[in-house]
Amino acid sequence: MEMVINMEKKVITKQRNDIMIIEEKLKELNINYEIVEHDAVYTVEEAKQKVPYIEGIPCKNLFLKGKKKGYFLYTLPEDKQVNLKELAKFLHVQSFHFASHDDLKNILKLIPGSVTPLGIINDTENKVIVVLDKELTKNKVLVHSNRNTATISIKYDDLIKFIKCLNHELIEV
Repeated sequence: MEMVINMEKKVITKQRNDIMIIEEKLKELNINYEIVEHDAVYTVEEAKQKVPYIEGIPCKNLFLKGKKKGYFLYTLPEDKQVNLKELAKFLHVQSFHFASHDDLKNILKLIPGSVTPLGIINDTENKVIVVLDKELTKNKVLVHSNRNTATISIKYDDLIKFIKCLNHELIEV
């Protein structure tokens, strides 16, 4: 019983630390944002049911590994379909597959269901290229806060500011 309680405390503490780090960076960059807490969500469908209303375009995020080209984090509107072959061709990558859970954990320090462009704050080696869908331009976007129990509303231009501040390559498609 004590082991379970300690594990739960570690998870809760890590989640609090993750959100605090994100919020500190956003404040440092003078980026306005809104955040809502909610039950854990792992899919777009769950998010539609569990995330309270907050202004912005809900996004999904794909953590991809390019053959011979590294890692890509593609953020796009939640209902948009993506053709990975066409995306790879556009980005001059031989092919894409989804990055492994280990890659996600080791590079972005995230778990499945919590993938977010804000996760690049943990990619200190700048291994990940961020790809943003142009349909998000001039809008507020909704992304996780490095955990799947909170959603942040942030202006698209401020998200770009965040990405550039962390010296990550950014491609808009």
